[in-house]
Amino acid sequence: MSTLTPQPAAPGGTPGPELEALRLRLEESGYFRVLRRLLRRDAYVDPRSAPVGARLFTALYVDTETTGLEPGADKVIELGMLAFDYDLAGNVYGVRDAFEGLEDPGRPLPQEVVDITGITDADVRGRRFDDAAVAGALAAADLVIAHNAAFDRPFLERRFPAFAAKPWACSQRDVPWRDLGYPSSSLEYLAFRRGFFFDGHRAIVDCRAGLELLAVPLPDGGPPPLLELRRSALKRTVRLWAEGAPIAKKDLLKARGYRFNGASRVWWRELPVEDHDAELAWLAAEVYGRATTLPYRELGAAERYSARVPESLPADAARR
Repeated sequence: MSTLTPQPAAPGGTPGPELEALRLRLEESGYFRVLRRLLRRDAYVDPRSAPVGARLFTALYVDTETTGLEPGADKVIELGMLAFDYDLAGNVYGVRDAFEGLEDPGRPLPQEVVDITGITDADVRGRRFDDAAVAGALAAADLVIAHNAAFDRPFLERRFPAFAAKPWACSQRDVPWRDLGYPSSSLEYLAFRRGFFFDGHRAIVDCRAGLELLAVPLPDGGPPPLLELRRSALKRTVRLWAEGAPIAKKDLLKARGYRFNGASRVWWRELPVEDHDAELAWLAAEVYGRATTLPYRELGAAERYSARVPESLPADAARR
């Protein structure tokens, strides 16, 4: 029986040729699937290959670790931000660390948070985010991206109000992963299916994993998922509240994609703005049994995923 002698990583941190040859042998056998460790990348496409005169944009991929799930009560204890340049085709050029830091929440960390993240009270004691550094990175960004932006955006807007002025996109929801053959859109599952692993639940590492998912083209040879994310971010949507829907229709609404908000006791869903009329017609026929005027709010990337757009029914919602 032969054994593999451990081999140092090749220059640049990539596996050496012996390990790469072994990986190919294992995968070609049909019995194994080998995951590679996520490595730091400074670019996904050589910047020298960008077409002359091509316009580049800057995005900021962000991730937070927090003391809990409620932005109004819990605090951000770790923030990672990864800036990168991209073009309209979804190609990612320069990648750079924009920020990585810890902050003391002013109270002991819950044990569950310590267990998940590995961050301890000693790590955050007396620490504070560099507000000027965060503001500088944010000012240069054309777009902010997070995996589950509906979680990160409310926390960051509360801690750094300037995040509210930026358009946001979500690498979990704004890429149609299910349509692309991925039944789960969790960061860990997508990484597994895309062939890599990473040490999760630390902010900058999660940023790198999320960018890897967006920047590497899919196996079918299509464009990088970043292209679809940007298209989705540019679309206008409508948040529609099915006010006064009969309780007997709750299963029908749930199957349609509506979610229930307990504060207003109302069902709601978000849909493309061009589907608004068709959805009102469906509600009239299937839920209310008559035409009715319902509250809604139109959203773009500047508002989407923000706590400023509530799930509860706002008093100033438009009606149609």
